[in-house]
Amino acid sequence: MLSALYSLITGIGVGLLFAFLKFPIPAPNHINGVLGIVGIFLGYLIIDYFRKG
Repeated sequence: MLSALYSLITGIGVGLLFAFLKFPIPAPNHINGVLGIVGIFLGYLIIDYFRKG
């Protein structure tokens, strides 16, 4: 759980830095892109679960 918090804090820091330097964001800038990434991760976990089971 602590590593998830570190990841969130690091992500916020990187987002702030990119915004301050006026660089394009290095991540999907719409919820659809974020959901696509989550879907890819969930699909991987499902296959991994059935392979181990």
